[in-house]
Amino acid sequence: MKKSLIKLGIVALLIVVVAFLALHGLQIGKYILKPVGSAISLGLDLKGGVSTEYIATDTSMDNYEGLLEGTVGALRTRLTNAGFTEATVATQGRDRILVEIPDVDDPEEVARIIGTPAHLEFREPDGTVVLEGKDIRQAQVQWTDETQTLCGVGFQLTAEGSRAFAEATGRLVGQSISIYLDDELISAPTVQTQITGGRGIITGSKAETTEESYNWANALTIQIQSGALPMDITEVETRAISATLGVEAIKGALIAGVIGLILILIFMLVMYRLPGVAADMALLIYVLIVFYALAISGAQLTLQGIAGILLGIGMAVDANVVIFERFREELREGRTPLNAVKYGFRNAGRAVADSNITTLIAAIVLMIFGTGTIKGFALTLTISVVVSLFTAVVITRSLLILICRLGINNRSAYTR
Repeated sequence: MKKSLIKLGIVALLIVVVAFLALHGLQIGKYILKPVGSAISLGLDLKGGVSTEYIATDTSMDNYEGLLEGTVGALRTRLTNAGFTEATVATQGRDRILVEIPDVDDPEEVARIIGTPAHLEFREPDGTVVLEGKDIRQAQVQWTDETQTLCGVGFQLTAEGSRAFAEATGRLVGQSISIYLDDELISAPTVQTQITGGRGIITGSKAETTEESYNWANALTIQIQSGALPMDITEVETRAISATLGVEAIKGALIAGVIGLILILIFMLVMYRLPGVAADMALLIYVLIVFYALAISGAQLTLQGIAGILLGIGMAVDANVVIFERFREELREGRTPLNAVKYGFRNAGRAVADSNITTLIAAIVLMIFGTGTIKGFALTLTISVVVSLFTAVVITRSLLILICRLGINNRSAYTR
């Protein structure tokens, strides 16, 4: 009894301490733990960002619609890989592409993230074009030696580009293939051997240090990526945009969320008494884990993301309700509180797990195939469901066992 009471007290104290750190942060010397609110990135509708509009330079080319959609997909993938999962890339009319990037204050940051779209060509010494931007599937910085001191630019080609490049490099061993961006020479690597399989690496930096080598490779990667689009597009306008909701609306949403959480905590106490205490503690732990997970993962929070969190809270409460109702049935059948916990979780656990797993599968599918705000909603929903399942099955059960071991045998303390 005494040990259980101490353990419950320690859990309650930890909840208070972690909640305080989440709200106020902590600094010890040079080590800083930011408040969760400032560590979570906000999306375009909550914090604002940058909007850039592009226009296609040639609308008369064959398969124009397919190339336009391919360009939209390439830009969206580039932003997602840069960590901006909430960025929106969409066509406007027949020849324009609108890119909205949240949580970016400087419009010039767009150029760093997705590069300035331009026309890329790989040319033979006589000027014959071997590859164009549409033939480049991916480019990235990678090490060129085992000691990891020098960097190069690794690239991957499309199937068509792979065939053309293999044929050209087979003829041009010992000669240079020059890389041009908008007719400006940016690199002229020498072909060392025939490149087959659609993968290669560009070396040739004269840098003397690892940092200089990385900077060279990174700059060339950005230039290649900027031209590695299915079609040529030109920037029309880039501007900073303000948050749709504003600070006051965010504060209002937070107040509403806190009020709703308090009402849920009171409801669980009134309806389920001592088990309600376990549910309330588990729910507070759930909220803390979710927000810390969002802060650590770097996911950008939007209105859709908040909806995913709220849906997760609802599922966490629903799981506890299912379990506690089964716990009550076991008590009515004459079992002791500890045995009621054992059989209640055994019988209700499968239903709780099934409901959470089916939702998790849907969230994962959305995260894999969704884009933009849909992907952000799926990410927050996935985090919420996983944490909800963990707190309902593990945390709530452990806390309820500790409460039952307090020696309170009055059944009215556990059920109405």
